[in-house]
Amino acid sequence: MSTDEPTVCPRPEHSISRKNISSNTLKVLYRLHRSGHKAYLVGGGVRDLLLGRGPKDFDIGTDARPDEMRGLFRNSRIIGRRFRLVHVFFQGEIVEVSTFRREPDPAEQKSADGELLITSDNAYGTPRQDAFRRDFTINALFYNIEDYSVIDYVGGLGDLEKRLIRCIGDPDVRFREDPVRMLRACEFAARLGFGIEGRSQEAIHRHRHELEKASKPRVTEEIIQLLRCGSSGSAAQWMLDLGLLEVLLPEALAMATAGDRGFDGFDQLLPVLDSMVREGRTLSDISVLATVLLPAVLLRRDEIEHQQDGPMSRAALAAMVETTSAPFFERFTLSRERCQRVMRALTGFFRMCEPGWRPAGRRRFAQRPFFLDSVFLFECLVKATGEGSEELASWQRARQIRGGDGGGEAPAPRRRRRRRRRRRRPRGE
Repeated sequence: MSTDEPTVCPRPEHSISRKNISSNTLKVLYRLHRSGHKAYLVGGGVRDLLLGRGPKDFDIGTDARPDEMRGLFRNSRIIGRRFRLVHVFFQGEIVEVSTFRREPDPAEQKSADGELLITSDNAYGTPRQDAFRRDFTINALFYNIEDYSVIDYVGGLGDLEKRLIRCIGDPDVRFREDPVRMLRACEFAARLGFGIEGRSQEAIHRHRHELEKASKPRVTEEIIQLLRCGSSGSAAQWMLDLGLLEVLLPEALAMATAGDRGFDGFDQLLPVLDSMVREGRTLSDISVLATVLLPAVLLRRDEIEHQQDGPMSRAALAAMVETTSAPFFERFTLSRERCQRVMRALTGFFRMCEPGWRPAGRRRFAQRPFFLDSVFLFECLVKATGEGSEELASWQRARQIRGGDGGGEAPAPRRRRRRRRRRRRPRGE
């Protein structure tokens, strides 16, 4: 759909109700509207409301410029360079507001010759231009606070009914402009239970190696979000089918292929994570990243011990974890500290698998700062394979004595500063 006139769905013909929109979001929408600006609820919030789902957050689009918004909202701040936004702060909530944008001119970009990668995105535009620069049709719907209608420039309402992820515009161009869109397509398809339109699937497979050129911080953020979306198993299957897994997460291929080597259950690790998310468990970045690495590390250990016909030492295990994890860390933007914490979680897991633990030893080990992440890995593997439940129960008892929940590394204890004794002055005569 590319006509200038959008499809406008009036209030009686759609299911969005203001009672399902946060009161702070409504305050921002109404103040923009009363100040003479267009004010639309945009993006995933509109999509989720139309699907009867509870949005995790609400974003607003407007024709007001960032400096104008700062004048309207004293409780706001302008953020971003590549993409300037305004955050309006309320107690316990941040409402994100962006000015309508258009596709930037090629002359404004800093990409190499022949590249389509977008490096600047602060070209302001109209609502229609803003809709066409978004990624997928179902994410380009607007809810107009002026008359409570839904505005559709790109055919998103029809794709919601078809339960289809469709790229806006030419997918060969759009995925090269922003390769992270390929990951988002897999996540949306998995999380919403939708299919991906055929041309978009073909373009993802064709341009999958463009992900190697994408911004590492954005890819890292997207991967961690995908692993915690509650549908990571389905998302990984889409990534496997479209060739993204071999480019971005070859370690995760070990989950799918481990059964051929006698390691049954590894393919259930991501579904186990998903079930924990649906139960309301809070999973740390360290835990989910270590879970993805766990099958590759276990398979590598099996190879080495088979070759040397004997178990590896603790020092050799630690070195193996480091070398096996190194390519994974190079693909993402993780601080040295976070990399070290992931590796400590994995080596701690191997320590927990050693035989001969006594209750007192377990209690002492439970005081280690990496213990919660290591016992989380142990729990995931037990739930995935159905083996080791008694040993897990012993470690969980040690955890209960220690206190705290799995899935997060405890902070290191603070060192108490030693007080200096004051010297007493001799009394005068």
